[in-house]
Amino acid sequence: MRFFLSLAVAIGITTPALSDVVPIASMQRGQTATVEGVVDKFFDSDEIRLRDESGTVRVYLGPQMIDLKSGEHIRVSGVLDNDLLLNEFYAREITRENGENIIVRHEYE
Repeated sequence: MRFFLSLAVAIGITTPALSDVVPIASMQRGQTATVEGVVDKFFDSDEIRLRDESGTVRVYLGPQMIDLKSGEHIRVSGVLDNDLLLNEFYAREITRENGENIIVRHEYE
């Protein structure tokens, strides 16, 4: 095992951290991930479409109002649901270009 780790470091193999940004198109159902892109469309006050070079995904923002703008570049951490028909990414944290972090709470009354 020690040899493998030394070899991996020597040839530059790395394991991506959870916070590493992944392309939208490479996400798998049920995966926790961080994606980055442009707010492309608003479906409602609680859902947007996020676009990167690889594709798009619907992002559920939760019941609180989050003041996002069309064309705004954001980073979103969350989980892709396990729905077979309509993949929806449930946001847990949003980071704006200016560094502002928004924690998304999915609490319902």
